[in-house]
Amino acid sequence: METFIQQHEKKIIGVLSGFDRLVLTGMLRALAVTSGMMDYLNRMGVLLKEFGSFVEKKSNDLKAASLEAARRLDRPVIYLPSPKNSKEDMARQIAERDRIDNGLIVVLTSVEPCRTYEICRNAKKKLITLEPRIRKCLFLYHYWMDERFGFMHARIQTWYPFTIRVCLNGREWLSRQMDGQGITYDRRDNCFVWIEDVPRAQRLMDEQLSTDWPGVLKMVACRLNPIHEQLLSPYRIDYYWSTYQSEWATDIMFRSPRDLETIYPSLVRGGISAFTSVDVMRFLGKKLNGSFLGEVVSSYKKRPEGMRVKHQVKANSIKVYDKQGTVLRVETTLNEARDFKVFRPKEGEPRGPKSWRRMRKGVADLYERTRVSQTSNERYLEALASLRIDEPLKDLVAPLCKRASWHGQHIRPLRPWASDDQELIRTVSRGEFTIAGFRNKDLLPHLYGATKSKEERRRLAARVTFKLRLLRAHKLIRKLPHTHRYVLTRRGRIITTALLQTFALSTQKLTEIAA
Repeated sequence: METFIQQHEKKIIGVLSGFDRLVLTGMLRALAVTSGMMDYLNRMGVLLKEFGSFVEKKSNDLKAASLEAARRLDRPVIYLPSPKNSKEDMARQIAERDRIDNGLIVVLTSVEPCRTYEICRNAKKKLITLEPRIRKCLFLYHYWMDERFGFMHARIQTWYPFTIRVCLNGREWLSRQMDGQGITYDRRDNCFVWIEDVPRAQRLMDEQLSTDWPGVLKMVACRLNPIHEQLLSPYRIDYYWSTYQSEWATDIMFRSPRDLETIYPSLVRGGISAFTSVDVMRFLGKKLNGSFLGEVVSSYKKRPEGMRVKHQVKANSIKVYDKQGTVLRVETTLNEARDFKVFRPKEGEPRGPKSWRRMRKGVADLYERTRVSQTSNERYLEALASLRIDEPLKDLVAPLCKRASWHGQHIRPLRPWASDDQELIRTVSRGEFTIAGFRNKDLLPHLYGATKSKEERRRLAARVTFKLRLLRAHKLIRKLPHTHRYVLTRRGRIITTALLQTFALSTQKLTEIAA
């Protein structure tokens, strides 16, 4: 990212990184599985033949309690018969119409699919069983202006297991923080085109990461269901909070639309040509151990907020687009946290030994999620910077085409346009290696395909060792301390990105460029 900032520092006002959209889910974990629900019914003394009437009463109690505040405050409760209606647009229109700057705006209700339970009857065995099902039930969407978070909403499922989803926006939150600190700014939609004190604003965004999420979200749950304890009594269970979706955005604020217009089209073209196909330079992978077999999709689209390039690997993605004419936004969206690993103790043993484990969806790993997202944004911006490198390609590649030295040994030149070395460059630039790096055994299947015998794997691993030595001698990769993993150096990233662009161009296109 620093390279990109240095390239355009005279045109840039500042850089701001933090949450954009953040969606959190509250789950009563014990009631989310059939065995737990059966245990709950047993403790409540409810027979399966009484299940229907029991849950109907509980659902009606929840609806009445959840809507009581709206009726008391004389706020509208509106049923939406079609999912095509934009709930957020409607809520914002009502807030503007009624000049709501604090408190409840509206409650919107809608019938939608949900995960719940159903009684199934087996006539032959003369048994009735409780089975999980996808059915439809009424959802209650509460929209309000929060004193801390600003415009936000949360919804609750009115059938067991009463799942909650909370949605807020980090930029909306920041505007409230800056208002409290007396920092002036120019905000358009969900981005800032100018901030009086950008470093101070960044510190406020950083403070968002130290939020007591369980405590804050418990208050939100009480707003949606104020009779939670009475509803389940004497059974006691609290919500487990997890991150359903996080959008972490890095905004580069340019001084004028022209400053961004002069560079953005070339970034879009370069992003598509260099970061597409299976070998695309991706920053998120389904798995970070080299075994990813999923589909990588890159797309270009013109949206109301600007032109957008998006790279998606299954449920995770990174995209870049221009907003409001003067803001270049790089945004990492994580829906599936298990694609990444974090150094943490085992769940339930906070003081136990730490090791590399899968990232959890739970809010306990929310900080680690933001760290991965920020790293992704920074490396993508670093790659964009390399797309506009002013140094001629021949000057970049010329040193590679000469012999190098490694611990006193002569190492052959690199041959970028030879098939073997070209495949090596493509492989080490693969997206799943960008964050976690790669090992000898990670490169093996990409360079030589599936191997069967142990002897053959040993022989090919020796070849990969030589290739790694070749790249290290030419200073394209470096070894991570205390590991057997390697990553591209900064210079290596610039050179491999430039080469990937030329690999993607046809002979005719190269002739046109040369002309």
